Amino acid sequence: MSDPSDIDELAAEYVLGTLDAGERAMVAARRQREPVLDAAIIAWQRRLAPLDDFAPAVEPPSGIFGAIEQKIVARGSRASGMLAGGAGSTIITLQRRLRRWRISAIAAGAAAASLVVAFAARELLRPETAQNYVAVFQKDDASPAFVMTVDLTARTLSIRRVAAPVPARKTYQLWIASDKLGPGPHSLGLIEDQNAGLQKAIAKLDPTIVQSALFGVSLEPAGGSPTGKPTGPVFHTRLIPTSE
Repeated sequence: MSDPSDIDELAAEYVLGTLDAGERAMVAARRQREPVLDAAIIAWQRRLAPLDDFAPAVEPPSGIFGAIEQKIVARGSRASGMLAGGAGSTIITLQRRLRRWRISAIAAGAAAASLVVAFAARELLRPETAQNYVAVFQKDDASPAFVMTVDLTARTLSIRRVAAPVPARKTYQLWIASDKLGPGPHSLGLIEDQNAGLQKAIAKLDPTIVQSALFGVSLEPAGGSPTGKPTGPVFHTRLIPTSE
């Protein structure tokens, strides 16, 4: 078996464990003196290595390949009377095809299993995305004007005033800005109850947009901005993920 394809098939069968004990011992002896066969075995071991890390050993149904081989040999024997001088080569060709089909099927299954296991492992090891955020609207370097919390699991937002004075006939308005929401900031509501702040459901907003958006609080006339955009001084900030 010096043909490169035959050597590769033999190496694959050796690594996949489809050889019987006698054949396996013969290949183990040959690889000691045949570098090409040894290299082919190492290549197949590397190719199927991911299965060693994740997949448990599975015993194939006993006799399944032997039964297939017997049927092929039996058909070749029945056909020998009709094939003048070509029966032996026909059987050998069929047996070689059988080996190739068997190796291809097992290798394809192993490759598919590797992909499934790798995908599952990646999903299990993927860090969980933060669902709780906080944002601080700074009045100055020492004093926060507003503090906002966002819960993306419950899809809720809560903001309360800390050290922002409320002038007469004025109110504060909360805004969100993101290129994905269109040009300019969009109002999220008035912070009219200056003690309780603003509680708002944000179920209609895409969580990925909320995570990266710019938020602002502007000082507006009572009743909110007359233009639909911020008109007074604005505090800006972005969300920061918490450890919750």
